[in-house]
Amino acid sequence: MIIGMGDGEYILASDIPAVLPITRDILVVEDGEIATLTRSGVHIRRLNGQSVQREVQRIAWSADAAEKGGYPHFMLKEIYEQPEGVAATLRGRVNPETGQVQLPDLELSAEELRRLRRVVLVACGTSWHAALVGKYLLEEWTDLPCEVDIASEFRYRHLLVNDRTLIIPISQSGETADTLAALREARRRKARVISICNVVGSSVARESDAVLYTRAGIEIGVASTKAFTAQLAALYLLGIHMGLALERLSSTRARDLANHLLQVPEALCEILKRCEAVSALADRFAACRDFLYLGRGIHFPVALEGALKLKEISYIHAEGYPAGEMKHGPIALIDKSMPTLVLAPLGRTYEKVVSNIEEIKARQGIVIAVASDGDRELDEKADHVLHLPYLPEYVAPILETVPLQLLAYHIAIRRGCDVDQPRNLAKSVTVE
Repeated sequence: MIIGMGDGEYILASDIPAVLPITRDILVVEDGEIATLTRSGVHIRRLNGQSVQREVQRIAWSADAAEKGGYPHFMLKEIYEQPEGVAATLRGRVNPETGQVQLPDLELSAEELRRLRRVVLVACGTSWHAALVGKYLLEEWTDLPCEVDIASEFRYRHLLVNDRTLIIPISQSGETADTLAALREARRRKARVISICNVVGSSVARESDAVLYTRAGIEIGVASTKAFTAQLAALYLLGIHMGLALERLSSTRARDLANHLLQVPEALCEILKRCEAVSALADRFAACRDFLYLGRGIHFPVALEGALKLKEISYIHAEGYPAGEMKHGPIALIDKSMPTLVLAPLGRTYEKVVSNIEEIKARQGIVIAVASDGDRELDEKADHVLHLPYLPEYVAPILETVPLQLLAYHIAIRRGCDVDQPRNLAKSVTVE
């Protein structure tokens, strides 16, 4: 619960967007507290009667952020806000000349990092997909073993977590019940907790040792879009920061990584200019009952995210799979009526993915390929190709995500679905 502090008025609400048209000053009411609102002010006390003194927080979001701003839906608006969301998350945190990443709020010294024996990322839904991408980055750039846990499963197994474990909860809202419970269990076991979150003053943020805030701005649409790409940007920053501190990344390598990362917002703008090609695909595939999404390596989590977006808002059954696992089951589903979207940018797994595409075509399957600009080989092998600006493979997940979001959006619109408020879903899952 939050309390909006207006001019001579006080507003109780369950989330920040509800009070933005009135005020950007808020008080957070924590678990086990009672707030009394009167004409003379707000009094917060604990259940034992002890009075609580808490500073008012000023939220940076504007009231305009809670409006559609001329877009037909919040989801589409938020898709188009992604270049700025990523740019804002990077702004002031990375030096393109040196590759140095400045994250002073983390308060994590090189000595503390060297004590770590492993990293565990915990999250739910779309944030879990971001965590899967983060695993690839953190392991490659830090040489630390990295695991990814679904937050709702984290507490229900034999946990090997101690004071030499870094736990990274990821949550857009900072109020996800399962992620919050995982964080508390990690703290109980003396693990260091650094969260990635989009909401200042949220429960996850308050209960972490430190927070790396994304700066995506308020996200209204239930199906997360700009929060996901901002989470990826934050994970890249954290990976570079840790890699340099642990001396696993050279200054030259870090500078290259930083410069490629800083090119992402412009590349996202270019992708959004090509939206007509995605809209045309939606016309072709809106009546489909099933979809398969394939990716290899760091692209596999994006396949999962693309499938999730489609089923969340269009109610089409969709599955994301590692492309190499296609022959271990999903290939049985392939026929002339089921489309397969394959993430196939240039990179270390490109030839393997091309082979998967050939296997699908040999069985009369329909292939939609997401490829790099300049790659003409896939024009001949796939039925439809969406070309993206080329950037090195480790930043490709941010770029690939946008056409998959747009495809889900346009298909859902053609099917008459409520894209901002899909059935049975809530923006923040605050109960287990």
